[in-house]
Amino acid sequence: MPQHALASRIGRVGVWHGGLGRVPAAVARQAAAEIEQLGYGALWFGETPTTESMSQAALLLAATERITVATGIANIWVRDASATHNAAQSLAEAYDGRFLLGLGASHAPIVGARGHTFAKPLAAMREYLDAMDEAPYAGPVADPPPARVLAALGPKMLELARDRTAGAHPYFVTPEHTARAREILGTGPLLAPEQAVLLESDPATARSLAREHHTHLYLQLPNYTGNLRRLGFGDEDFADGGSDRLVDAIVAWGDADAIRRRVQEHHDAGADHVAVQPLAADRGLGLEQLRELAAVLL
Repeated sequence: MPQHALASRIGRVGVWHGGLGRVPAAVARQAAAEIEQLGYGALWFGETPTTESMSQAALLLAATERITVATGIANIWVRDASATHNAAQSLAEAYDGRFLLGLGASHAPIVGARGHTFAKPLAAMREYLDAMDEAPYAGPVADPPPARVLAALGPKMLELARDRTAGAHPYFVTPEHTARAREILGTGPLLAPEQAVLLESDPATARSLAREHHTHLYLQLPNYTGNLRRLGFGDEDFADGGSDRLVDAIVAWGDADAIRRRVQEHHDAGADHVAVQPLAADRGLGLEQLRELAAVLL
């Protein structure tokens, strides 16, 4: 699918959701259907030790009719390139091109827990894309074929996303990173960053919830702290779940208009699509936040 057609299909705002793999399938299906009904253009989800991305994509696609379902991301260490290629082709053909394959090299602790050696992620991703291109597939082929994007943070991975895929899906980033990513990608490729959001206007409460449910976890992963260092953050920002400065940069909190302004900052910086991730105090699905935000974001 040409990049401009992909951007048009998924729209300017989607949802990134990490909780749909933690609830019963019936609850996930109902949530996906509501997110579609609200008007969001894409539904992204991650791959965790308890969520297999291709089966989860099939579940969400079957529960919806129009929304694009996107892996954000499928871990290249979980399945070989041929399996990923075949699954992506099958899902795209079965669901009218609504499947978008986001690929990523994941993180050393996660990869190591699976018994693999995390080394040279850029080379591993390049070899994986080569193997996908060479993989045979005997089933019906979607037209156009399923698009791919990469979970790219650093300049080299962004260049690979530009040269070999439809674009990039950066996670745990700021509008400043979006601007830098757009400079590297150029004007054509899709740029679809994730943005954590929290409808909470009390600063102390918002920052506490943001640390508990978001930044504390991701600041333990070197890929993210390395990227944040390139943006001017340092060790003092990474301690205790993140400094106020870092939390405010990563998590958009406040009223709906404050979150709308942050999403617009990403668009102004060059994003084609922003995937908002609702953070819920009870680790719930955050659907009430998505309902309120739909009125100002869509």
